[in-house]
Amino acid sequence: MPVNDPVGDMLTRLRNASRARHAEVVMPASRLKVEILKVLKEEGYIGDFIVHERKPQNEVTVQLKYGPDRSPAITAIRRVSRPGLRRYVRVDEIPQVLGGMGISILSTSRGVLSDSAARKQKVGGELLCTVS
Repeated sequence: MPVNDPVGDMLTRLRNASRARHAEVVMPASRLKVEILKVLKEEGYIGDFIVHERKPQNEVTVQLKYGPDRSPAITAIRRVSRPGLRRYVRVDEIPQVLGGMGISILSTSRGVLSDSAARKQKVGGELLCTVS
């Protein structure tokens, strides 16, 4: 069944698997999803991910990360800009999530970046999601 919002679908799969305490989750892959997963890995929200070459569409397996008491690293993940209502922000409008304890992920002219990287490079863009 076709999905209208592939990024929203990916975030929902991550949220559901994290709440159900799964070790990993498999989903269809795309370049944008892989870039978002790279940011999540750099920021320490997921363990690792592997892209599998498959026909008709590649798949990506994401290993979720948990604390010593089995608490998930991703407590909340929310889609901000969606197909029906895109949300663009300037560099001075990038929101702080939980007072800096979480991250925002942006799609900028310099690629997909976390909020701190976008502030350092002084670029704004489409606010894809927030993670805490």
